[in-house]
Amino acid sequence: MYENSTVLVIDDDADLRYSLKRVLSGTGYRVIEAGSGKDGIEIAQREKPTVILLDNRMEGMSGIETLQHLQHSNPESMVILMTAFGTTQTAIEAMKFGAFDYIIKPFDIERILRLVGKAVAVFQDLTRTHTNPPTQHINAEDYKEGIVGNSEPMQAVFKVVGQVAASDVTVMITGESGTGKELVARCIFQHSHRSTKRFIAVNCAAIPENLIESELFGHEKGSFTGATAQRIGKFELCDGGTIFLDEIGDMSLSTQTKILRALQEGEIQRVGGTETITANVRLIAATNMDLEKMVAEKRFREDLYYRLNVVRLRLPALRQRKEDISSLVDYMLQTLKQEHQTKAVNISPEALAILLQYDWPGNVRELENVIYRSAVVAQGETILHKDLPVEIQAPGGIGEASPEVAERAVPAPATGKGPAVDTEPPVRKVSCAATAAATEPHGDGRLGVPPKLSLQALEDQLYTEIRQGDALNILQEIEKAMIIRALRETGGNQVKTAAILGITRSTLRKRIDAWNLKY
Repeated sequence: MYENSTVLVIDDDADLRYSLKRVLSGTGYRVIEAGSGKDGIEIAQREKPTVILLDNRMEGMSGIETLQHLQHSNPESMVILMTAFGTTQTAIEAMKFGAFDYIIKPFDIERILRLVGKAVAVFQDLTRTHTNPPTQHINAEDYKEGIVGNSEPMQAVFKVVGQVAASDVTVMITGESGTGKELVARCIFQHSHRSTKRFIAVNCAAIPENLIESELFGHEKGSFTGATAQRIGKFELCDGGTIFLDEIGDMSLSTQTKILRALQEGEIQRVGGTETITANVRLIAATNMDLEKMVAEKRFREDLYYRLNVVRLRLPALRQRKEDISSLVDYMLQTLKQEHQTKAVNISPEALAILLQYDWPGNVRELENVIYRSAVVAQGETILHKDLPVEIQAPGGIGEASPEVAERAVPAPATGKGPAVDTEPPVRKVSCAATAAATEPHGDGRLGVPPKLSLQALEDQLYTEIRQGDALNILQEIEKAMIIRALRETGGNQVKTAAILGITRSTLRKRIDAWNLKY
């Protein structure tokens, strides 16, 4: 597979060039190097490499500029852009200017080998048929489209945007409410050849059914009650530009028919009019509904569905890309500080941990609202856990762990009752011996088993108490004792206490408050 495969590494970092050459040469590739974009272009013209590994940020000519030159001089080479900043702009520009793919630094050996091998395989297939990441703040300017994400699901979205932006293909954007469908639509528009024209967004669900045709296609004076003057519709206003129809699943069948004609013929008629008007628009549609089911139920036209669904772009829910939350919060705080003069520019690790445990049913929109509210109430430059909304501490709210990061609670006995719950039942007196076994501090600093009492003996004694009454009360008494012991040991430091006990800080706080623990 690697025979006659040449890899050109273009990077102004000599150490990285050396490392890549060593790794790739050891796998069977012929590796050549260039320390700048200018030198890389000259070497590529002479050597005709199969794959080019191109750094994005270099002195002199940038990676994107070099990529554009390489597309003219070496269109057959598979260019992989290497960047330490997987920004929206970089991702889209890389794919827009013809990169095979891009990879975010730092990357592991296996991943770069897989990516280069994939590029070689594609090159060989084409040849057979035809010759051819914060402790630091992110740079908000790198995210001017407002879409933030270094996760794999979002990088896949950026790739598709870069691939479809230059054409006039109709795009259907699907995803849950609040995932940023309009932002992606605007991003496609901004990178298209129609970017100097208008972009008009229409929320089909927000317009009454009897007015939506007038809104989209306009109307003539006197065409219906209240039509006191001629009105130009969105399609006509957007001639030459891009129209974004959000929540298109809420559109009536009669309006769907007119949309289909506008797409197929490029012509519209105002309500009450007879004149045919040319409307050259690119349509981007979005919905969070199941259009396939609606088609089957005859609530959405099948022909319009296929006309809209040329390219399907599915946006991931925020819970599917939680690794982006930190960058999203950073970007939102920077934006809020600029636009609303809020003081907060950071978020504490404890507050961020709470956000990471929430499933975000409202997605990015909900996160944005939470950050806005928290930044407003924060007293300093950092959002603390106490600044987050009250519902964060509620069961099932932001303070609750998702299944993937569920806390390691104190285990329950084999009674089928599960772990201790948050509400405290009536307290029953337990054996002094059992309680002492769990609470008395010992010379060696251990908690739970006295030096003269074996684990088996303690287990037998506890089991006897369980057989005589409610096991849950015993476990709660033990849990209270352990929490108090750990708090005393850490001097009341709740972060360290939670770490010792293997639970989250929010759960620890709830236990302290619910049981009114004194330490």
